[in-house]
Amino acid sequence: MRYMLMHKFDDKNPAAWSPTPEFIGRMGAFIEEAVKAGVFLAGEGLRPTSAGAAKITVKNGSTTVVDGPFAEAKEVIAGFAILDVRDLAEAVEWSTRFAALFEDTEIEIEVRRVSEFE
Repeated sequence: MRYMLMHKFDDKNPAAWSPTPEFIGRMGAFIEEAVKAGVFLAGEGLRPTSAGAAKITVKNGSTTVVDGPFAEAKEVIAGFAILDVRDLAEAVEWSTRFAALFEDTEIEIEVRRVSEFE
């Protein structure tokens, strides 16, 4: 089963937080461990909302594009990993290891199963 781990920051943290060389080393070791375990499929960090835009399609088909930043956001997805694991319990176990990489930074990790045709 595939699960997506989405790590979220509140709207104030992404701009203030930037990865240190030590963090990048810990992240690399985590990814290497997950690859060796055969569970890591993909993962990326996302740029701040100030570097993005949202596409909003109105019911009548007209489209409006709004540039970031999105100050009204309470939580922003800062990155994700997709893992192929046995069950939710294993996905949660990996997400706990992933959260530990951030040490003193407060983050939330949402674990969601990816829809698949069975």
